[in-house]
Amino acid sequence: MQYETVFILTPVLSDVQMKEAVEKFSKVLTDNGCTVVNTEEWGMRKLAYPIQKKSTGFYTLIEFEGAPTSVKKLETAFRRDERVIRFLTFRQDKYAAEYAAKRRSLRAAKAEAPQTTEVKED
Repeated sequence: MQYETVFILTPVLSDVQMKEAVEKFSKVLTDNGCTVVNTEEWGMRKLAYPIQKKSTGFYTLIEFEGAPTSVKKLETAFRRDERVIRFLTFRQDKYAAEYAAKRRSLRAAKAEAPQTTEVKED
């Protein structure tokens, strides 16, 4: 089954600590037989309302395929880690999976497209 999880890390982390936390949760998934399809780091964003007296957080999205039991183990890891202030995991239906695949291919096409800047000569 295909799943998608978004989690918010506390904003007091350095970039190295943030990447280490993302790798830790990806490893939890792979250790439980899941395949990580996509990982997107959305960066520091403002929260809609304060959580634990914090108004910003590092957002990360992980798309993966695996068994439902692995979701419970991932969410247990989220709950045990004090760096995570919120998380949400849900199963993708076929339409959400198609949309996610389309979004990934568009992001890849944008990343591969050469950045051109036109210089106007008078």
